[in-house]
Amino acid sequence: MFDLTPTQLDLQARARALSDGYVNARAAEIDQSEEYPWDVVEKLTGAGFMGLTIPWEYGGAGLTYFDAVLVIEQMARNCGVSARIVVEANMGGVGAIMGYGSAAQKELAASYVLNGDKPAICITEPGAGSAATEMTTTAVKTDGGYVLNGKKHWITGGGVSKLHLIFARVFEGGVDQGIGGFIAIRDETRGLRTGKREFAMGLRGLPETEVIFDDMFVPDAHVIRPPQGFRHGFAALMSAYNGQRVGAATVAHGLAVGAYERAIAFAKSREQFGRPIAEFQGLQWMIADMATGLAAAQALIYKAALSGGDGYPDKNAAAQAKIFAAENAIKVTNDALQIHGAAGYGRSLPIERIVRDARMFTIGGGTAQMLRNQVAGAVLNMKTPQTRAGYCDTPEVRQAAVH
Repeated sequence: MFDLTPTQLDLQARARALSDGYVNARAAEIDQSEEYPWDVVEKLTGAGFMGLTIPWEYGGAGLTYFDAVLVIEQMARNCGVSARIVVEANMGGVGAIMGYGSAAQKELAASYVLNGDKPAICITEPGAGSAATEMTTTAVKTDGGYVLNGKKHWITGGGVSKLHLIFARVFEGGVDQGIGGFIAIRDETRGLRTGKREFAMGLRGLPETEVIFDDMFVPDAHVIRPPQGFRHGFAALMSAYNGQRVGAATVAHGLAVGAYERAIAFAKSREQFGRPIAEFQGLQWMIADMATGLAAAQALIYKAALSGGDGYPDKNAAAQAKIFAAENAIKVTNDALQIHGAAGYGRSLPIERIVRDARMFTIGGGTAQMLRNQVAGAVLNMKTPQTRAGYCDTPEVRQAAVH
């Protein structure tokens, strides 16, 4: 079903070699220091893994989301931070710009990503997490552009990312026009600054910070205008986030694969009662369940990555992949720690780090609960409400109810 071409097998092998070698050797230090791994970024850039999905005409490899997934999966087996860098250099913000930006905007984004920048996508606010449309950051029209004011938080790459894709509520002539996307460059855009950092449980080498806009001017040339306009364009821009969710699912899955591989090796080598613990049925059933869950997660991820053809992945396929892969990663990594016993709980082995890293993926990029609402809404043909007014049936559902 998912037979890889020779080119894809080579891409996968190159990613695995870098992951098992340089990246694996650096992973624990990245976690301990909590510093962004610029040296790993240099390796990823040199290998051509930054900007894989950027079209040829803008200097990228012109590959698909599925190709990027093959690389992310291998990176995550040893280092969640490195894998997430690859995600955001191929999906999310850069995906939105490549899909809806002007030629000049695409050239700008490509120039940063292909030189090692991990773009920051700025959506989440203190009062607008899952309910993204409740954001209060404003973009007010002025001569030649827009002035942005507001604050985002839990922005991955705050303080290290140069390219920022910012979502803000647009006002023109005092009238709310909807939500638009704005491109800004750190250290080149006056009024853009990094706020406090949230020190996280896992993925510690990626800073999560506030990003603050104080009368930040964005010229018209850096405003992304989807064909639907600001009023309806937010949904179009957010469709690029389907790719980000597939990427997040892949990181979670890759972390689980790494833990699973280590658990198998440990179970075969660790002896108790005069034989390897792999011979005990209790552990064999755990390993069988781990293998089954991983096979299912990979199938959902690969299906989602392929679902969009040359466009963005299908939103419900991406949601299902992220729900299952993220929850399965928590189970598999915890079971891997259990198989290791006290050795897994200690810091001398990578298992406890992998457990911490995996825990984020049912939260960030769409919680498992909100994504379940989305999937259920698609199945039931009902719209998830943004208010307390209750569910809003589609016209088709109301018509069916009448009859």
